[in-house]
Amino acid sequence: MDEGYSNLPTSHLLGSVPAVTQDDRKLGPPAAQAATSRLQEFPPGGGNVGGYRPPGGPADGDVENQADWKGYFNVASYAPYFNVDTDVVVDRLISSVYPMDGFYRKIDANPDMYGPLWITTTLIFMLAVFGNYATYLVQTKKDMDIWNFDVGYFSWAASVMYSYAIIVPVVFFFLFQYFGSRPSLVRFWCMWGYSLFIFIPASVLLLIPVGFLQWVIIALAGGASSWFITLNLKECTEGADLMVLMASASVLQFALALFIKVYFFA
Repeated sequence: MDEGYSNLPTSHLLGSVPAVTQDDRKLGPPAAQAATSRLQEFPPGGGNVGGYRPPGGPADGDVENQADWKGYFNVASYAPYFNVDTDVVVDRLISSVYPMDGFYRKIDANPDMYGPLWITTTLIFMLAVFGNYATYLVQTKKDMDIWNFDVGYFSWAASVMYSYAIIVPVVFFFLFQYFGSRPSLVRFWCMWGYSLFIFIPASVLLLIPVGFLQWVIIALAGGASSWFITLNLKECTEGADLMVLMASASVLQFALALFIKVYFFA
């Protein structure tokens, strides 16, 4: 080798090669890390530089970039929130009935939308069917021969429950942000959706044709659901003094319980 080249450092001959540390190997490829972090945002990947990418998609630009706002209307944005095991959903259902079980910590890393959608849709059908059956029992008790199935129960149940499960979390999301908190919209949707689960067994018990007992059942269900919302809102605000908002959410939850009793099981 020429003497002039022998004195040069090896890095000049081979080029600058960045060192890979042990921590980098443990963390995995940057694409995998980016895909995991996008699952914590809503919509996933909405904050990526250069536009929206579906979660889990290539980070090298293989997917055509889109404007960030289009992510809200892309089916791929919501797919990760429906990728949840049955065991996880069952565990969250149990936690929604037992509020002291740390529900918000369970959904912090991977909130899902499958549970809330299933709960809300099931509750709609149960309110419509059982509400009609409760009316039938009342009319039978009064020796009334004429009874018609009221299809309007379905439209009312669907309108109220879907609106409540979607709009109420959005409203409180913006209110909490306005007062300085940093909530997550998808976690709010998840939490409010699971808060409706207790009304499913309650709607079965409301078929008992005893007025006083019905009021006790709906009061217990509404109180438990309100307490569930209050505890989880307190946990997600990280100690911020937002008692007025939490109390408002609790009252609204109890008002929903009263609506179920008065309209479907009067």
